Amino acid sequence: MLPVPKVRQPKVHREVGLLLGAYDPRKGTKRDHRHDVYPHPSSFQPMSATHLFSEADRQRISDAVERAESRTSGEIVPVVVARSGSYPSALWKAALIGVIPGLLIHEWLVLGADDWGMSVWSAQLMPMTMIAGALLLAAAAHFIPAVQRILIPAPRLIESVHKRAQQAFLENEVFQTRDRTGILILVSLFEHRVEVLGDSGINAKVDPDDWADVVTDIVSGIKAGKPTDGLVSAIDRCGRLLEQAGVKRRDDDTDELSNAPRIH
Repeated sequence: MLPVPKVRQPKVHREVGLLLGAYDPRKGTKRDHRHDVYPHPSSFQPMSATHLFSEADRQRISDAVERAESRTSGEIVPVVVARSGSYPSALWKAALIGVIPGLLIHEWLVLGADDWGMSVWSAQLMPMTMIAGALLLAAAAHFIPAVQRILIPAPRLIESVHKRAQQAFLENEVFQTRDRTGILILVSLFEHRVEVLGDSGINAKVDPDDWADVVTDIVSGIKAGKPTDGLVSAIDRCGRLLEQAGVKRRDDDTDELSNAPRIH
């Protein structure tokens, strides 16, 4: 039997890209001043990334990517996701907190009753009000994103978006460019965060602080209720930044990654 040759593992997972100005869970440090939490226009409604952008909006974003890439060898991949993680612990927290108003309602009802049969009434009512309070607050956390976010620690939100950005970097093969000049722009709606991942060819020429205005463009657009305008502005700025940083377009340059936004 011939020996099975060893396949050398690619370094993609170790060189997935530099997280630009965000929380690093391994070091426990925050550099997230460029990733401001933004109030989504529909903070009290379930968010859907696919319904947020029309076909015309998607075409505008795609055209912006094409324009930016016409001046540089960088390959820009915009990704918008409804959320980066699931947080079941938030529902349990909501249920536990909901028990407290349930108990308060029970006490209020009991105090208003007369002495006749009060002990029987109290014993039967207490579990009902506790369960009702738990269910109501858990339902609020499930259906109202703003309530659910309050119950999730900020580092957990930041880490989830970080992991989702890494996952998107690999899924969309942003590393599959000749000079490692791929850039991922991730917008995570539920978590209200924006992150940028640049491959090694980009990070060698662009300082992480230089991406601050790119993120600001997206955040400002979403705050104004114009997410497409924000993304288009950010992508145009990316093109100018890469051109100024010397990420030059070669004569034989080709479009290595699709210009279409990835919206999930």
